[in-house]
Amino acid sequence: MESATGKARQRKALLNVRASLEGRSERDVALAARLSDELARRAPRCVGFYWPIQSEFDAREVVSAWLAQAAPGAPRLAALPVVTAPATPLVFHRWTPATVMKEGRYRIPVPAGTEVLVPDLLLVPCVGFTREGLRLGYGGGFYDRTLHAMTPTPQTLGIAYDALEIDHLSAEAHDLALDAIVTESATFARPPGTQR
Repeated sequence: MESATGKARQRKALLNVRASLEGRSERDVALAARLSDELARRAPRCVGFYWPIQSEFDAREVVSAWLAQAAPGAPRLAALPVVTAPATPLVFHRWTPATVMKEGRYRIPVPAGTEVLVPDLLLVPCVGFTREGLRLGYGGGFYDRTLHAMTPTPQTLGIAYDALEIDHLSAEAHDLALDAIVTESATFARPPGTQR
């Protein structure tokens, strides 16, 4: 099992890789197309996603287009996470391209005064990932706590770049494998029969 120090070193190295990726525009176009396909195929009612930080893929255009393509009588919803307190699950508030934003904890923008929603699909940013659906995050544990608290558990799509793939990541007791990882060149579904 990796030590906390080992994970911290790995996290720092992967963040540096992501920040210096070449061909970023082309990668983002390819990742956006693959993510759009996944949203169409999985047909969620409400997508929870994230405000991009530290060179993460920006999913706002994909989510905006998905919202705009809703059929009459079949509304689609999107929501962004809000950190209400340290070491607590995330709370998701409704977002549209016109939503007024305010500064939240950790200086990440959050929707100002919109209603709380419960997503049935979450887009989860990955610092690193394995093809088995394990994710290396920033170390705060927010998504693990959130997924453990949500009933029913939503579909989960990790969002990453090919260069962030790692061969092995030890799962800790609280870790939940994601249903799939979407990158610019592939969608890695969690192998059938593997534990979440």
